[in-house]
Amino acid sequence: MRTIGLIGGMSWESTAEYYRILNERTRERLGGLHSARCVLFSVDFALIEELQVRGRWAEAGEVLAGAARALEAAGADLLLICTNTMHKVADQVEAATSLPLLHLADTTAAAVRAAGLRRVGLLGTAFTMEQEFYRGRLAAGGLDVIVPDAAGRALVHRVIYEELCLGVVNDRSRAAYREVVEDLVARGAEGVVLGCTEIELLIGPADSPVPLFPTARLHAEAAVDAALAGGAH
Repeated sequence: MRTIGLIGGMSWESTAEYYRILNERTRERLGGLHSARCVLFSVDFALIEELQVRGRWAEAGEVLAGAARALEAAGADLLLICTNTMHKVADQVEAATSLPLLHLADTTAAAVRAAGLRRVGLLGTAFTMEQEFYRGRLAAGGLDVIVPDAAGRALVHRVIYEELCLGVVNDRSRAAYREVVEDLVARGAEGVVLGCTEIELLIGPADSPVPLFPTARLHAEAAVDAALAGGAH
């Protein structure tokens, strides 16, 4: 099994889920006491969030690029950015090392296509829902992407940063997310992409009348499969 390099901490709440899923998937694939070979570089999310708000994406990208270089030096064989939003700087991160980067939007689009769906709703941070870096990547993967209305986007974004990234899971917010999902379905969504890794802490299949696509889980499972496909290292 090759070594998976994780750029995490954005937030650490969801990065902890990545670690759990990586090891569960490895045990599922290999059995016994097997666990994932991985190296984690966890950044300070307060710094990243400040750079996001100020639109200083290149500086945020350099922080993640530095993390990627450290992971390569630590022996990683492939890279994951453990957050949807920061895939805005994926090209900058990928250029920083010789390691392959497993892009989160690509693994998500593949899962949606495998389910036989095409038109999906997208939940995430305002950056992810409103900017082209993520929606465009899903569209390039063959998907028709719709997002909540302005009020819905504001609600989804606020809950992510003010609650989920702080480990707060609120039943009222879960109910509000369900309403947003129902509106997307009414507008023709055949499935809904949980395009922020923290959203998986709040809602699951029971909260939606259509299939949900939990991006952190899909990303982590794909990473294990890729690491195992590379054989021993």
